[in-house]
Amino acid sequence: MKVSIIFSAALMALTLSACDLRPAAVAPATVISVPVPVPGPAGATGATGATGSTGDTGAKGYTGFTGATGNTGNTGETGATGDRGKTGGNTVVIVPGK
Repeated sequence: MKVSIIFSAALMALTLSACDLRPAAVAPATVISVPVPVPGPAGATGATGATGSTGDTGAKGYTGFTGATGNTGNTGETGATGDRGKTGGNTVVIVPGK
């Protein structure tokens, strides 16, 4: 293990020392002079352009159709009639007076 670390360090040192670290020479930029135009006197004002015509108004669209009326909901069915109650026997009810 110690030998492999030492071998790796020596190999890396040799590899890095082989690199050329000096910057490359750069040629100076070429200066090009461009002539600047000198403005002359102002020219005459041009004529006013013609007024454009207004376009035609488009036709009105058709009125849409009225939608159909919705269906009325179903009503529930009537429930069945219950059986008639039994009549009382010989029971007498006495209502007290006031």
